[in-house]
Amino acid sequence: MSTPVSRPMLIENARIVDPASGTDSQGAVLIEDGLIAEIAIGAPIGVPDGAEVINAKGLILAPGLIDMRVFTGEPGKEYRETLQSAGDAAAAGGVTSFVMMPDTTPVVDDGALVDFLIRRAKATSRVNVLPAGAITKGLNGTEMTEYGLLKEAGAVCLTDGRHAIQSPAMLRTAMSYAANYGMIFVHHLCDTDLAGAGVMNEGLFATILGLKGIPREAETIPLARDLQLAALTGVNYHAAQISCAASVELVAAAKKRNKSVTAGVSINNLALNENDIGRYRTFFKLSTPLRSEDDRQAIVEGLRNGTIDTIHSDHDPQDTEVKRQPFAEASDGAIGLETLLAAALRLVHSGDVDILTVLRAMTSRPADILGLAAGRIAVGAPADLILFDLEYPWQVSEQQLRSRSRNTSFEGARLAGKVMRTIVGGETVFEHVV
Repeated sequence: MSTPVSRPMLIENARIVDPASGTDSQGAVLIEDGLIAEIAIGAPIGVPDGAEVINAKGLILAPGLIDMRVFTGEPGKEYRETLQSAGDAAAAGGVTSFVMMPDTTPVVDDGALVDFLIRRAKATSRVNVLPAGAITKGLNGTEMTEYGLLKEAGAVCLTDGRHAIQSPAMLRTAMSYAANYGMIFVHHLCDTDLAGAGVMNEGLFATILGLKGIPREAETIPLARDLQLAALTGVNYHAAQISCAASVELVAAAKKRNKSVTAGVSINNLALNENDIGRYRTFFKLSTPLRSEDDRQAIVEGLRNGTIDTIHSDHDPQDTEVKRQPFAEASDGAIGLETLLAAALRLVHSGDVDILTVLRAMTSRPADILGLAAGRIAVGAPADLILFDLEYPWQVSEQQLRSRSRNTSFEGARLAGKVMRTIVGGETVFEHVV
């Protein structure tokens, strides 16, 4: 987390797009001491003495993105990703805060490690790193961690990352304790028995490729169970990432009865489908798997109508050795911090979803769920902001990515929309050189 700078910053001639207030208007923003000090819509702001003045020239000024699902290598596998390299990638992608999953070595399952990661991130990362605490010790799904100590140390939520707890009794107990401590319970949805040795979405395409499929029921059955247990325990429950039409229906129905239920989607499931796997392209081997185009369209509709609350990158760096394998043997995961915004803007350019809705799912909604002051352009809010060009054309090149790993699902993709400046705590942490 960057230390706020004392020099004021004035951003003028910007198109201010703030989903929290529904604003989409020309204006200016003044930043002082790391906070938003003044907002003027359709009018100029006087320039304070010594202020840095940025002429946005009509670029969109939006809250910095908040990514709720990011895996790093540090600690334990720094060759894949460090907090510093993840921070650099995040800043370039307009992500000013990200929730770090506990899937590290050692696992983030005690308060001392949460405290260490917060201090380590402050010293090395350009953006805000928000550690998540593990639900179970060692992510083993059988023994609970000390939720009170994790919360006290600064964990923003509870999750077992890419691991799914299989026991309904264990889940009920964990949810009950999480509810008592007022912590967000984020759960990955996978019935391991149903998923079995599957490596991609179950269906005709998997059959053609000769690969074992993962049925949608491996997601929908644990989701239905979780939603019932969330209602029983009163916990604030967030479905980590859903990927199919039936899951959207389950969440929509649950939300009518329980206001404490939210759901997220990976940008991969929002922008890609199973056909992108092509001829065994392992960078598209993901967990959850890419589904059919009908499922993707249902996810888009779920985002549009508010059933889906958040969009995240599911940034999961894997080195070449574990990805350049036969498809069935390759590791799951793709990096995504630098492509998150541009890939999401595909929905805006196609006319499927308006820009306020897309940005809301990456700014104010995750902030609301996590209880953060960021994610909005409001007086007194942290000056975590991005300036981006909605139309700027660019092509993804793995050689230009700042992540230590290169396993992007968007290699070679032509995208429109580029972050030109990222500001964290009133300090510029990334600037695109045209």
